[in-house]
Amino acid sequence: MENLLIVVEKHVSSLLRTELPHTFIYHNLSHILRVVKSTKELIEGEHISGVDAENLLIAAWFHDVGYTKGCENHEESSIAIMKAFFKENVRDEDRIVSVSNLILSTKMGYEPQTHLEKILNDADNSHFGKKGYIEICDLLREEWEQLGQKKFTDTEWTQENITFFTQHHRFYTDYALENWQQTKDKNLASLFKILKKQKQEEKKSKKKDEELALKKSKAKLPERGIETMFRVTLKNHITLSNIADTKANILLSVNAIIVSLVLSNLVSKLDNPSNSYLILPTVIFVLFTVASIVLSVLATRPNVTSGKFTKDDVANKKVNLLFFGNFHKMSLDDFEWAMGEMMKDRDYLYSSMKKDLYFLGKVLDKKYKILRTTYFVFIVGIIISVFAYGAAFYFSGI
Repeated sequence: MENLLIVVEKHVSSLLRTELPHTFIYHNLSHILRVVKSTKELIEGEHISGVDAENLLIAAWFHDVGYTKGCENHEESSIAIMKAFFKENVRDEDRIVSVSNLILSTKMGYEPQTHLEKILNDADNSHFGKKGYIEICDLLREEWEQLGQKKFTDTEWTQENITFFTQHHRFYTDYALENWQQTKDKNLASLFKILKKQKQEEKKSKKKDEELALKKSKAKLPERGIETMFRVTLKNHITLSNIADTKANILLSVNAIIVSLVLSNLVSKLDNPSNSYLILPTVIFVLFTVASIVLSVLATRPNVTSGKFTKDDVANKKVNLLFFGNFHKMSLDDFEWAMGEMMKDRDYLYSSMKKDLYFLGKVLDKKYKILRTTYFVFIVGIIISVFAYGAAFYFSGI
């Protein structure tokens, strides 16, 4: 028995070293040696001897050598390699059948029937009940990824292991249950702790991603220097607008007082024929005063806008939501939605701020032009009226 097993060991070791691809970092010689060691432990613990013990060890050596031919149906490939070996070394058909059945019993999902099949199945999965289980299984995960078969996140992989522990695996032999089950339970408990920690880390990572996304979205908004520039410029424009309105109100008040005085003092005296020379200067004075009043009103008169916009206007960035005249007739929900869309789009927000500044400048330009004209009319009217009254008094002989 010992001589045959030595030959088997040399044959399998040589085969795996020379023909097994390096991508198999789990199903390699280390795995075979681990299964053989566990098989020996179970043989002793279950008191197996003779040919049965030898067949178990041979099956343990050959059960995964089929990976040298590929992953698909590797058990059948392992049996073919084993049969070729037996034909060269041991011509025993009964043993070939026995070892073949043992190798087939290691197929995933197969429920072992005989005592020897249970021993080999426990040996093949002995790492579930041994220390270092986490590290060994990580090799299987890496192997699957390198072969392009399966890919897991850390959480998915831990959950996959827990599922296999709780639903698909159990030890069959008394020795395994007595000596390995306790460590298996500890390994399962460790997996649950790892899963809990991974989920907590995932939550933290998700939170960090959300914070990073928020920072990125904020980064897309105007920078502080640009915000300050817009704020100062808009404030200056509003101040200039208030100054223009104040000047227009002063002119409006002065001219209104003048008209009131003219109407109360001069007009009542024009009915007298002796004061007829005052009619023309008074008319000139009143006309210029009224013109100044009209211009002052025009300088402060607000423009009337529709106050409505559509979703297409927002989508096409055609509406400036920073000016009340464009939304004062819209519902609060529509306005909040539109503002939300604008704040998501840095270009749209910049564009709205620039448009607001531009059109405020246009309004100021219009106001100051009218105001300048008003002052000109007021000054010219005063001068012409003074000359008109002087001429009237001169030619009347008074």
